[in-house]
Amino acid sequence: MHLLHIDSSIQGDRSVSRKLSARAADLWRDAHPRGTVTYRDLGSNPVPHLDATTGPARLMPAEQHTPAQAASWALTEELVDEIKSADTVLLGLPLYNFGAPSSVKAWVDHLIAPGLSIDAETHAPLLGGREFVVLASRGGGYTEGTPRHGWDHAEPWLPHALASTGLEPRFITAQLTLAHTTPAMAELIPLAEQSLAEAERAVDELWTPAAAMV
Repeated sequence: MHLLHIDSSIQGDRSVSRKLSARAADLWRDAHPRGTVTYRDLGSNPVPHLDATTGPARLMPAEQHTPAQAASWALTEELVDEIKSADTVLLGLPLYNFGAPSSVKAWVDHLIAPGLSIDAETHAPLLGGREFVVLASRGGGYTEGTPRHGWDHAEPWLPHALASTGLEPRFITAQLTLAHTTPAMAELIPLAEQSLAEAERAVDELWTPAAAMV
């Protein structure tokens, strides 16, 4: 069994998504003592965004690539291979300015690769059939009934962005994570603590014997 563990927060030890993904990774190791792990930190070492020079590499035969396009395509192959090698993928996903970090968008753009993650002829997805757990954090509250309901554009975006590859994310989310450090949100601290506890409980149940039978 192999785990691909990815973080994307730029908040270091203050990051809730990193704490949740680390908790999940530790529990995965406990449940799979012979398993192996690949770790990628998009927050500290982001992959390059596709641009006018490198992006066309996905639209032409490899033998026509310029050196820059060849390097970009090689990275895409590496990122897709990391997914293909994994039985489980963990992604720590904070919410920045109501969307996913740009580093996650760049990572997703690399994964949309005809011939690697999508069959070039039939367009069938090639990355399905593996567990994909997203450990998400939101500084505020975006659930139904809140003033900013619908402002979280990361969670609805990711399944759509990856749909052509077959990856199907399952979200475990802690919200109101800024309540402890934002005076105007002080009254929401109990709800923040409740949300974090619920997220931790969901993580703890991921690889229990009962969960494995589902």
